[in-house]
Amino acid sequence: MQAQHQSGIIVVDKPPNISSAKVVAEVKRLLNAKKVGHTGTLDPFAEGVLVCCINDATRLARFLLAGNKTYDATLKLGIETDTQDSTGTVTASKAVIGFTEQRLRSTVQKFIGPIEQQPPIFSALKHKGTPLYKLARQGRPVQKPARQVHISKIKILEIKLPLVHLNVSCSAGTYIRTLCADIGKQLGCGGHLLALKRTESSGFKIQQAISLSQLEKRALTDKYNGCLISMTDALGDMPVCRANQNLKKKIRHGQPIRKTDIDFGRLSENFMEQDTHLKIVGADNVLLAVLKYKKNQDKFGYACVFQNQR
Repeated sequence: MQAQHQSGIIVVDKPPNISSAKVVAEVKRLLNAKKVGHTGTLDPFAEGVLVCCINDATRLARFLLAGNKTYDATLKLGIETDTQDSTGTVTASKAVIGFTEQRLRSTVQKFIGPIEQQPPIFSALKHKGTPLYKLARQGRPVQKPARQVHISKIKILEIKLPLVHLNVSCSAGTYIRTLCADIGKQLGCGGHLLALKRTESSGFKIQQAISLSQLEKRALTDKYNGCLISMTDALGDMPVCRANQNLKKKIRHGQPIRKTDIDFGRLSENFMEQDTHLKIVGADNVLLAVLKYKKNQDKFGYACVFQNQR
């Protein structure tokens, strides 16, 4: 299949026991794409939504990386591991007794809202250019300082001790395995993340996702377009302006763009009251550019301009 010039987003349902990087490499091979990237790593043992950016859409990744995530997670109480998940070595174990279901529920609710979370020593975060998990495996663990994340929702789906099934909605940068380990510590018995499935990322849902085997079948018959989300639609929450001929010309030549060049007819009244981005589309809804705006300025800056879309 020839897809070198196709650009957009494909939501992959990542299977367990494969790295996100290998999924990206497989998507690139299947689509014969020039470039493919993703907007947020899933650990190899985890599964679910992996948002893959194809060709020019790789330039949109920075707008999607900070999006909220939703997960289905299985917490196993009573056992702690060095990685805080099921792939690690057991470091402590304790009987799961001494607390009621009500205490479990109230403990879980304490983690809703802004919380301080210490990144695990087995993570892809880097220290002086080296991923933390590599340093930890070499016996040189590095503990990064705690940082604030936000948990907007935790719903207990099922309690079947020692297992607790959770649905979690959270900000980017949240470690669900650390959340599980911290809940276990609060209960006094310890715990770790047994299984994880991401069901939503930056507005892309598991219902939109396609498996690698399904993508392969579509690629063989050149019928993958039905699962390719356009770059315009991928930035669904970003304000949009349809370009007239004058604005198209300015974008084409990289000329300064002022407020008077923008049709604000469909934009919300408070659009100009904050630093923000604005997507510019052509008459056919093709993404021409993403502009950046700083509050109280007259000009827009260029964040992305798409050569092939002009």
